[in-house]
Amino acid sequence: MAAPSAGPRSALQQKGLVTADRGRRILGVYGMHPDHQEALKKNRVVLAKQLLLSELLEHLLEKDIITLEMREHIQARVCSFSQNVELLNLLPKRGPQAFDAFCVALRETKQGHLEDLLLTTLAGLQHIPPPLRCDYHLRLPFPVCESCPPRKQRRLSPDTVEHSLDHGDGPPSLQVKSCTPEFYQAHYQLAYRLQSRPRGLALVLSNVHFTGEKDLEFRSGGDVDHSTLVTLFKLLGYKVHVLLDQTAQEMQEKLRDFAQLPAHRVMDSCIVALLSHGMEGGVYGVDGMLLQLQEVFRLFDNANCPSLQNKPKMFFIQACRGDETDRGVDQQDGKNHERSLECEESDASKEEGLKMRLPTRSDMICGYACLRGTAAMRNTKRGSWYVEALTQVFCERACDKHVADMLVEVNALIKEREGYAPGTEFHRCKEMSEYCSTLCRHLYLFPGHPPT
Repeated sequence: MAAPSAGPRSALQQKGLVTADRGRRILGVYGMHPDHQEALKKNRVVLAKQLLLSELLEHLLEKDIITLEMREHIQARVCSFSQNVELLNLLPKRGPQAFDAFCVALRETKQGHLEDLLLTTLAGLQHIPPPLRCDYHLRLPFPVCESCPPRKQRRLSPDTVEHSLDHGDGPPSLQVKSCTPEFYQAHYQLAYRLQSRPRGLALVLSNVHFTGEKDLEFRSGGDVDHSTLVTLFKLLGYKVHVLLDQTAQEMQEKLRDFAQLPAHRVMDSCIVALLSHGMEGGVYGVDGMLLQLQEVFRLFDNANCPSLQNKPKMFFIQACRGDETDRGVDQQDGKNHERSLECEESDASKEEGLKMRLPTRSDMICGYACLRGTAAMRNTKRGSWYVEALTQVFCERACDKHVADMLVEVNALIKEREGYAPGTEFHRCKEMSEYCSTLCRHLYLFPGHPPT
């Protein structure tokens, strides 16, 4: 509000008053209405997680709600969540028009679902009917990822918080192609032995319902992942063990029991799949406690699981390794550049008469749904992106490709996939899977061969 004056002002004076007024708003002289502040506060976690700032900040700058210095201060934050928090801290100090301008900016940047949240909350505070809108439906659910939120957030019913990240629904109908006798004869001598019936024991551990203090969300679509992997591993010739909704302590104990099963002695390989919420280096039990992945690998290493020494052990981890959503980048024109990597080799001198020794950990391959520090995406109808890609590739190519090459194909499928959730931070989001390996031979699964 401009100070009263006895006479008309020139355009330059008017401009000076606007600048001065902006300065006073920086200091919080003109505050936001308490109801508007409360609406922002009640939706703070959702806003902090879902706001897309790149275009939004330009709208707020144009409307004089923030300054250039404020925009630079916000953008200097290291991650999108921190940037969103910084904006939410600033808004209540930006004057009585800031809330309305923020809502308009949300609508103009196709984030109208967040405007609806604010207006609905405001209507409840003021006991008036919420405004009707035609471009977004209030029951449009939000998207999900394999998040590991350490921050408390209000619980919402699944139909109001989750959204398929892309088109399509329903689990696939699985059929694994058998390898030919010719392929088997040409490759089995240089590969890991995989002839036992069953091929090995497989464990699928899936956590879907969480009760701990971390307030981890229900993993809608996790049941699809679990059922899909159980079917896939059975078709590949494995005897499958299933564990559902385990605490971190139960996970550790039952993984240890599984690793010590005597049946491993007569089997040629082993599979462990862990499906849960997670963070870098660990997966959550349903009690919100972490099980460290290094502890999982330790249970199956050469020292603790001698029954599986020199046998291939496969691990598949469908869980977040951080809370950063991969927004992706636009591809630039230009050629792809490949470079060869050099490695150093050294052989210890061999002494006759000594017992052969093994490194503590070897013959393992582990596939991760996402990269370190990033979130893994899950379609609430079809299951996670990673498990779907893994299943597709293994069904089609286990007949003629080894596991490491199949995981490269999985990476290629994940690289091409893109989120579809208009109006949320997950629209056009990306994911990148990876794997690490200490395998010492090619690992062919030889489905259907040799014949029973």
